Amino acid sequence: MITLLPADKYVVVNKTILTEYDRKLLVSLYEPIIGQNAVSLYLTLWRDLDRYTLISVDYTHHHLMTILKSGLEDIKLSRKSLEAMGLLRTYYQAGEINSYVYELYSPLTPKEFFANPIFNVVLYNNIGSTEYNLLKQEFSPISFSLKEYEDITAQFDSVYKSSNNAAMFEAVGRDTRPLEMQDQIDFDLLISSLPKGVLHEKALNKRMKDLINNLAFAYNLDTLKMCEMIRLSLNEKGYIDKDHLRIQTRKYYQYNNHGKLPTLVYRTQPEYLKSPEGDMSKRGRIIEVFETTTPYDFLRSKYKGGTPTSRDLKLLEYLLVDVELKPAVVNVLVDYVLRKNNNKLNQSFVETIAGQWKRLGIETAKDAMAVAEKEHKKYTSKLQKENTKKVSTSTPIWFEEKIEKEQMSEEEEQELENLLSQFKN
Repeated sequence: MITLLPADKYVVVNKTILTEYDRKLLVSLYEPIIGQNAVSLYLTLWRDLDRYTLISVDYTHHHLMTILKSGLEDIKLSRKSLEAMGLLRTYYQAGEINSYVYELYSPLTPKEFFANPIFNVVLYNNIGSTEYNLLKQEFSPISFSLKEYEDITAQFDSVYKSSNNAAMFEAVGRDTRPLEMQDQIDFDLLISSLPKGVLHEKALNKRMKDLINNLAFAYNLDTLKMCEMIRLSLNEKGYIDKDHLRIQTRKYYQYNNHGKLPTLVYRTQPEYLKSPEGDMSKRGRIIEVFETTTPYDFLRSKYKGGTPTSRDLKLLEYLLVDVELKPAVVNVLVDYVLRKNNNKLNQSFVETIAGQWKRLGIETAKDAMAVAEKEHKKYTSKLQKENTKKVSTSTPIWFEEKIEKEQMSEEEEQELENLLSQFKN
């Protein structure tokens, strides 16, 4: 894991042509998804280029901290948001003073943005139908009928003649960076799962594979489910109708999620908030489970591999999107509440704890575990005083008094191994 320091240097490289219209696109289309801090970082890096069109002078990250009034971790998180959205590419070189190169790319045009199956859906979900429709109207092309007009535009070769002494050079053009993500779909499995002969051999070109991967990511579809969507979107020639595929996947998701559309959230704990690798103690291995497992998969494990109820999934979305808890913290909270509350995710209990942890600024699994243990001790001590007798309570296996025992009971040992084994690769 690379540690970012205030003294680390960076230069900004301009890979594109940036205009005032791009600023409007950033604020109108990107900010509702990535937030104000990420947009501010982009604009600051852009400003660093103002006097040096193609490449900036050397700056330190302390410069960014001063301009943005932000800590390094917030800057790093904003940078990753820009990278994920295709607006920035980062290069790193280690040394006595580490060096970074930040390449700036243009935002997508409105046509490209609204055609993107991920950006389009998340923007709609984040701002609602009214604002979304206003934005689409604002960026829609002007409709003007030319039926009564004759095109008299001159052609190039009717005005200019060719010359053999023209110099050749490369010029900077408008450049965007495509989204980069691991394949969500096993295409070999997908092809073998379709009836033989229904899919044209040229149907799965690179562009179509990218679209299928993006839709699978946006709507959380596995290979076999996406296979069903494709079967419903094939035309008579065996090609996939991309517009029909978009509609099918969206309808399927909405049908199974009470009409809602998905929101992008961190799938697992951000790298900068993970514990250092190499801790092979029982506690360290448990923390690794919390940090490397998505909240959905963690909750699903509590259902013994079944699908969580829509109510519990909605509660997860509330914790991740509304309260903005980090994924590892959500996993700790879920594990704690289920054990304390007889395997039930009581909404008011969850919301009370979530609110407290948010106010305390809890962002790591380790801190969440520590505060849960502290609160449990306070609660147990209070009950014991009121009842003047020992209170029996059920606690997670990762509580200090259990995990640090030299000899754990057979039941405790089995519970620990079950937790660890569920998420082994």
